[in-house]
Amino acid sequence: MAAESAGDEETPVVAPDEIREGLVAELTTILGDGLVESHIEPGTDVWVRIAPDRWQDAARAVKSMGLNYFSFLSVIDWMEAPEGRSENTELDETEQTDETPVEDAAVLDHGHAGGSTRLQVFARVESPTRHVGMTLKADLADTDPRIGTWSDVFPGADWHEREAWEMFGAHFDGHPGLRNLYLPSGFQGRPLRKDFPLLARQVKPWPGVVDIEEIPPELEAELEAQVMAAFESEQGEGS
Repeated sequence: MAAESAGDEETPVVAPDEIREGLVAELTTILGDGLVESHIEPGTDVWVRIAPDRWQDAARAVKSMGLNYFSFLSVIDWMEAPEGRSENTELDETEQTDETPVEDAAVLDHGHAGGSTRLQVFARVESPTRHVGMTLKADLADTDPRIGTWSDVFPGADWHEREAWEMFGAHFDGHPGLRNLYLPSGFQGRPLRKDFPLLARQVKPWPGVVDIEEIPPELEAELEAQVMAAFESEQGEGS
């Protein structure tokens, strides 16, 4: 029988993931509209986006569902990193603050479960007995990024929230003590934001944005021939 053409190939059927679908359904029952969006990769993982005002409720909910192992919490900046950072740019010539206007968040790629702001907080919890985990995230306002703390539900979040506050400028309401972990007192700026000026790129060109002269075709062919000759020689010695 002749082989079927590529156009006749059937789309593979993805098996349902009852465990992760059940987790999303249970969390939806608890939070209602507080669960904004979800995404499941069957047999792999699950992501959910939570309304910012229900972030603390989500922590208590997942813990009651058996996802009681806290893995990590951080913030992600979905802004595309400015190009040409090895040279002076408008970002280098003007002082950057937490209130500096940013590009339209609607055009950013927010990954699984979507998003509507440049900055998002995200956390990972696991079930040691069910061997399943969940990543939760929530939008943070650009001008005043703040959200409720998880430290009263998961004590391990204390350190992670301090780091996110210091490096991204996200404030966690109710945290017992947001203070610097790495930076000296009085440091200006949030180093892990995409628009933070990296002075090292002004002193030394940043790899990847430096123009590289193309190899002439004849030289490239010669180099390929040398590589093949060396490979064949090694193969001959090994036989």
